[in-house]
Amino acid sequence: MSRGTVIRRGFGALAVLAAVGALAAGVWRFGYLQALDGLAQRGEADLALAADRLTGQLQRYRDLAVLMAVHPALEAPEVARADRVLLHAADRTSVLNVISLGMDGTVQAAAHFPPSAAVAELLASDFVARAHEGALGVGHGIEPAIGTRAFYVAAPRFAPGGGVEGVLVVAVDVEALEREWRGDRPAVWFTDDGGMVFISNRSEILFWQSAEVGLRPEVGPVPAFRRDLSGDHELWLTDWGPYLPKAGLHLERELPQIGMMAEALVDVAPARRLAALQAAVVALVGLAVAALLFYAFDRRRVLAQANAMLETRVASRTAELSGANLMLRREVAERQEAEAALKRAQEDLVRAGKLSALGQMSAGISHELNQPLMAISQFAENGALYLERGKTDAAAGNLRRIAELAGRMGRIIRNLRAFARQENEPVRRIDVVAAVETALEMTEARLAKEGVRVDWVTPGRPVWAMGGEVRLGQVLVNLISNAADAMSGAAEKSLVVRVEQGTRTVIRVRDSGPGIDAPEKIFDPFYSTKEVGASEGMGLGLSISYGLVQSFGGDIRGRNAEGGGAEFSVELEPWRGEVAA
Repeated sequence: MSRGTVIRRGFGALAVLAAVGALAAGVWRFGYLQALDGLAQRGEADLALAADRLTGQLQRYRDLAVLMAVHPALEAPEVARADRVLLHAADRTSVLNVISLGMDGTVQAAAHFPPSAAVAELLASDFVARAHEGALGVGHGIEPAIGTRAFYVAAPRFAPGGGVEGVLVVAVDVEALEREWRGDRPAVWFTDDGGMVFISNRSEILFWQSAEVGLRPEVGPVPAFRRDLSGDHELWLTDWGPYLPKAGLHLERELPQIGMMAEALVDVAPARRLAALQAAVVALVGLAVAALLFYAFDRRRVLAQANAMLETRVASRTAELSGANLMLRREVAERQEAEAALKRAQEDLVRAGKLSALGQMSAGISHELNQPLMAISQFAENGALYLERGKTDAAAGNLRRIAELAGRMGRIIRNLRAFARQENEPVRRIDVVAAVETALEMTEARLAKEGVRVDWVTPGRPVWAMGGEVRLGQVLVNLISNAADAMSGAAEKSLVVRVEQGTRTVIRVRDSGPGIDAPEKIFDPFYSTKEVGASEGMGLGLSISYGLVQSFGGDIRGRNAEGGGAEFSVELEPWRGEVAA
């Protein structure tokens, strides 16, 4: 790989990493905002639930103040009885104190009599002043008698004739209210009009008061925090201890019925984790896709290089194959020409073999024709004499003999014509017995002249096989003539011819000659057992016979017989029609 390729791939990898990083950052931002929306919805629900719980708890004490203001024991108060009623109510409801005040500021009855300083603070409060006006007043502060936070409810007590004749004040223990939901999530607090935290489920932020830059406790250092906006949401980044979130979503809700503001700080860590998980998944998928694309491009590049090399090799190989194909075509044309020449030569050799065989048979054929002709002449003369003498029966007998002799001469001439004919017909059904008898008839004169005893037992019926009639006759004449040549110097001359039927039809020709010196070469061209220069042949007869038998799907074999002499067998495919019958 070249240096330029490495640099390009490096820049490509950096670009992909930058793109995946930007995509992951965008997914993180989008997922974070989406998670903040869901977190804000849940936080609003939690804040509403906390506010409803507080207002619900305080509502019970408002009802208590209203009911106790019209209690009969307070109409014409007997101090001891009124004190017992108020103490009993305070004990049953777990409030800090229940006080009945007159319009002149005197304490008419109380569950626990407050000090004069505490009474003065009550009389100076806005909620008592509101009760003097005939309305229900609420407020909060520190209970002077015990120094704890209290929520006050002041209910007016009306005179029978109308007008306000007194005020009933109920001091509610705020810590008792907080005890039920302290430590719950999220962190919730309630601030008054001055921004001071008066009620909260986190005790460490009580009495902190809002300032322009943070929360300021009445005693101690100002806790540092930073406001941040993320979309439509306000985030507070704090370090206020283990029970308050480092980064929280700030929510607030007004509670005019108790004169406070409900606020909450919801931890945004789950939203950040969810957004980080989504970004990580997108980054992993992006890296995986980028890796696959890199692999695909690299694979494509490698394949392109391999394809180019392959095309070059294919082109080179195609050129070589084209040259080889041209050479093969030339060789095929030359072979076809050689085969055609060989076929022509073979045909010429067959014709030469036929002429040679006809030459060898010419003396015998001439004898076979001369004898019938001389007999015909004699029988004709005798027939004429018989007719002159009126011996018609004897003349008819001579005529019949003349007809028989003429038929024999015609048969000899037909066999000669068939032997000399060039057969071009396809393989067909032939009678093997008729072919054998024709060959024996054509060689009969020579065999008789040579003194050969012929042992031929006819099956008495046709034996059908697949072959060429003329070609098979030529082969049999050649085998019989070769047998006669082989037995020319033998004391006993015997020729055995048999036709056997089985899986294949076999014609066996066996002589009593000296046998075959080299059976494996007997069908080779120009192989001959005759003396060199002899006029009997050139050693092509059996080679031609082998080709003729092969041409119609047969086989020819030669071997030495067990009792002496040579045996040749011609095997032919039987005619299936006869087998099926």
